[in-house]
Amino acid sequence: MTETALDRGAGMPLYQQMVALLTNQIRTGAISAGEYLPGENELCTEFGVSRITAKRAMNELAQAGLVARERGKGTRVLDNQLSPVFSASIDGWRENVSMMGRRTSAQVLEFGYVPASVKVASALEIEQGELVQRAVRVRRLSGEPFSHLVTYVPEGIGRRYKRKDLGNNPLHKLLERAGVRIAAARQTLTATLADPPLAGVLGIPVGSPLIDVERVVRDDSDRPVQFIRVLYRPDLYRFEITMDHSGSVETSVRKAAAS
Repeated sequence: MTETALDRGAGMPLYQQMVALLTNQIRTGAISAGEYLPGENELCTEFGVSRITAKRAMNELAQAGLVARERGKGTRVLDNQLSPVFSASIDGWRENVSMMGRRTSAQVLEFGYVPASVKVASALEIEQGELVQRAVRVRRLSGEPFSHLVTYVPEGIGRRYKRKDLGNNPLHKLLERAGVRIAAARQTLTATLADPPLAGVLGIPVGSPLIDVERVVRDDSDRPVQFIRVLYRPDLYRFEITMDHSGSVETSVRKAAAS
């Protein structure tokens, strides 16, 4: 097992960096619910840390409700899919995405086809292991990175555009160009910490807070056509939610005054 790089020069303790890395892997579905994490000895080797550090990281994950420590069995990832889901106005969402596409630039870091994990398959309502198009991008405003995006699209749709297209166009525009009629989007909004890889990409210190958004986009036949996870720097962007007596909700994403 190769050692996973931690930033030993960061002000964030090593056990907290481990927690951030493993939390992000759990939330992205890289580690599935019900799966057992490596044992403490394996974690020591993978992260290059002492057993005390590995044990403290596992205990922190358990206290956060992400895993269960089972005597004689190991550390099992719990199913955390019961978070409240937020429904936004599709018109407002499309307007916000279009605005960001006009005002920002995107760099495509990864583009390819991978088997769908349990989480991705559930979000896209396909069989686990089916091929999906996966892309990793960073969006920049005036040259400064402010968001990290990982998107999954069913293979049949993803084959209709190429890597260079994704670098020059918002994904929802490419979907529409491929004949997809976007009709709805549902998203969850939480928070997380920047692990060493994310911190390096976004140009922020390890352990910095990030706004964590997951969204499933559906077409007019109620078919999921996109699953996305976006991590935003809260020092550059904030979400605003407007509600009225009718119960309708609209969201917007605006540049923070502090930026």
